[in-house]
Amino acid sequence: MSDVTLRLKGLTKTYLKGTPGEVQVLRGADLDLRAGEAVALVAPSGAGKSTLLHIAGLLDTPDAGSVEVAGQDVSGKGDRTRTAVRRRDVGFVYQFHHLLPEFTALENVTLPQLANGVPEREARDRAEDLLGRVSVAARADHRPAALSGGEQQRVAFCRALANRPRVLLADEPTGNLDPDTSDQVFDALMDLVRGTGLSALIATHNLELAARMDRVVRLEGGTLRPAE
Repeated sequence: MSDVTLRLKGLTKTYLKGTPGEVQVLRGADLDLRAGEAVALVAPSGAGKSTLLHIAGLLDTPDAGSVEVAGQDVSGKGDRTRTAVRRRDVGFVYQFHHLLPEFTALENVTLPQLANGVPEREARDRAEDLLGRVSVAARADHRPAALSGGEQQRVAFCRALANRPRVLLADEPTGNLDPDTSDQVFDALMDLVRGTGLSALIATHNLELAARMDRVVRLEGGTLRPAE
């Protein structure tokens, strides 16, 4: 069985097609992401990294090309299939945490599991374990407003991994934090990735953080290539 958890092949994407303002952001982008691998995605502003992540995470569709997640080709599949694969196999982390403000940290990590049919006790145990791994277990009963920015983002990491995805996609996950907090939060994210064995594609402008991952790919001119 292949250890490729995410395969992007020949992705193209154009916005405002057929108009004077037409913009082709992807021009045959290819990427294989393997189990246990953390890959940094770097790109100039406006190069299309968010578009690439949205297509990889089945939130958007390419004009051409294919997407395979955990060995399943979802190209051309309907919304129901794509949603099922996304909920089962893909976790997301964004620059802003997007935690539900009326729920505690523990509840924010528990709720996605309940939505997937996990029994409540099992979901709570999983949430407590994840929060403990990123050193926020003592804050589990606090709502997001009572947490620091770094704590909020750590909870967001835990929520993204709550349903044991095969692939984690992160879009500038430390971009809203000061340098010291960014380092600490990035270390927590890497500990989670290494500890769970999933694959991670992490978009970042921080080249020092990028260099600490297994490899770095650059999106430029609509294609992906190894960063120099």
